Amino acid sequence: MPAMKNPLRRALIVAAFALFGVCGYFVLQGPQGIPALRQAWSQIRTQEEENANLQREIKYREGRIKKLQESPSEQELEIRKKLKLLRPGETSFILPDQPKHDESTPAPSSESK
Repeated sequence: MPAMKNPLRRALIVAAFALFGVCGYFVLQGPQGIPALRQAWSQIRTQEEENANLQREIKYREGRIKKLQESPSEQELEIRKKLKLLRPGETSFILPDQPKHDESTPAPSSESK
């Protein structure tokens, strides 16, 4: 009798592992499985890059503020730039903006039909 239980027991254990494996496969491939995990990692990476960029911008602006607080010449330059002021005897040249060419629009061709 004990010999008969052993093969049946093995078959049940193998079937349980197979069932567990199949269920695990479908769970991992489902909408909340590995694809969702990859998307979450991608979002985390994007947010970390954005945070790093914002930290760099904050440090730059803090440095700029400190420079403006400590240096009267920097203050004068910033004021003159913002208000477009000139010192007596200075000349300002205003150049027209260059037209921007999009890659999606074809460049004008010199060929005529």
